[in-house]
Amino acid sequence: MEIKTIAVIGAGTMGRGIAYAAAFAGYRTILEDVSSVMREQGIAYVCQSLDEGVTRGKVTPEQRDRGISGLSSASSVEEACRPAELVIEAVPEDMELKLEIFTILDKFAKPGAILASNTSSLSITEMAAITTRAEFCVGLHFFNPVPKMKLLEIVRALETSDSVIAACQEVGERMGKEAVVVRESPGFITSRINAMIGNEAFAMLESGVASARDIDKALKLGLNHPMGPFELVDLVGLDVRLSILEYLHKTLGENYRPSPLLAQYVKAGRLGRKSGRGVYDYPENSDPKVSGKS
Repeated sequence: MEIKTIAVIGAGTMGRGIAYAAAFAGYRTILEDVSSVMREQGIAYVCQSLDEGVTRGKVTPEQRDRGISGLSSASSVEEACRPAELVIEAVPEDMELKLEIFTILDKFAKPGAILASNTSSLSITEMAAITTRAEFCVGLHFFNPVPKMKLLEIVRALETSDSVIAACQEVGERMGKEAVVVRESPGFITSRINAMIGNEAFAMLESGVASARDIDKALKLGLNHPMGPFELVDLVGLDVRLSILEYLHKTLGENYRPSPLLAQYVKAGRLGRKSGRGVYDYPENSDPKVSGKS
């Protein structure tokens, strides 16, 4: 199964990061979003990231030129998916939205094209079930920020074929990722463990065990985590983390009941870096400052 063209559906933070990885790997890359502003910003991000990679010595000028020349955008899912051998949807973590996307992909993607979801927790089997090509459906869970994070979770759904898994492993390798293959289960590997750690951190913050800054410092210095749980949730988005926990609570039980403080922050619009305020405040061009409870 030879993959030459990758279509990425959704030009948000994850979508544009995945598009960068595809362009860097030399694939013809199509980035789709219904918003023209998001499309333009996504294309600009990929080009800028490739240029910066050359400056840092991480990308060769040839890789940059090849990536930029093979990069294009599309204004509809139908337009984006038609020429692609691999389509990766990177829309928000909403099952109804993902099912809608997969329905369109099943209708318009070429025969034999792989349909992948970048979901961090939802069921690939459920998405595959609304298509006529369940064996070609798979999960490709990238991590934020995509250009820097090496891990790729390849999620095998109930009917995903071995050839699809092998093709995705090859794509991951060309992108410079280290892939792990996961049998579908709620939250896969990383989201399930991270959700538990982050939820417990909020419980400790709410009960006054320690400040947010000290909890982050303890996990970085004591457990060798590259980021503290609050730094991470502010990067990922508190609304995203809450959505994952609600799904895990529904599927795995009480151990994953979302922290009331996390839910309160989301209701208050404190979604993390993207809103300028989460556990920490993010004044423009300054270091993060503790927001609310410390």
